[in-house]
Amino acid sequence: MSIFEASMLALIQGLTEFLPVSSSAHLILPSIILGWQDQGIAFDVAVHMGTLFAVISYLRKEVTQLLGAFFRSIFKDERSADATLAWMIVLATIPTCIFGLFMKDIIEVYLRSVWVITVTCVIFGLLLWWVDSNAKCNIDEYKTTPKSALLIGLWQALAMIPGTSRSGATITMALYLGYTREAAARFSFLISIPLITIAGCYLGLGLANSDVPVMWEPIFVGVLVSFVCAYICIHWFLQIVMTMGMKPFIIYRILLGVSLAVFLMIR
Repeated sequence: MSIFEASMLALIQGLTEFLPVSSSAHLILPSIILGWQDQGIAFDVAVHMGTLFAVISYLRKEVTQLLGAFFRSIFKDERSADATLAWMIVLATIPTCIFGLFMKDIIEVYLRSVWVITVTCVIFGLLLWWVDSNAKCNIDEYKTTPKSALLIGLWQALAMIPGTSRSGATITMALYLGYTREAAARFSFLISIPLITIAGCYLGLGLANSDVPVMWEPIFVGVLVSFVCAYICIHWFLQIVMTMGMKPFIIYRILLGVSLAVFLMIR
């Protein structure tokens, strides 16, 4: 992998991980359309860690409060709003772990195609449009119930299908449940932390058991570029959500899906 390819893939990961446009779809496309080689396990670990560091850094105050409350609820039996939210984040992560355990290989073999990305981009873009247009927007993430956490977690699991978008799916369900747009985005960011951590550890184990040599220069580039881009993107996304809602991302998803359909028909 060249430094240019590493920079571009890390840029894509950083820009799309937390936007409702599907990072997995955008990372698949360069190899399909441009003929780039698969980036490999080591690079996947690098860009995942870059985006993980970005969201933890941006939400460092909330993360510190939630972690402290979570451990106090275990060791000191203290109950607080932060502790409840922390447990809801854990609960929302469980469906994805179960779904990933049983469905990962099936998705890798049968669903990593441009046609799947095309269809899911449009369908889930239209779903986000419908939900965003009818959203009540009257509760925040601290009002999350076990039922809400599981529903959002189930949609996060569904987002393993390329083109669906983890961020898009979780925000769609959160808006449907009545979250404000900002609260839906924040909760989506927060539940990404344990998920990206688990994914990074899983990929790291795969790397540790692999005999493939690691090219460290692209790895460092991947971590740095994905971190910077994701950090900026989180801030930018929250500003857009509070002023314009989800419409820019809905339009982008539909245009992407249509463009891919045209590409496939004329190729």
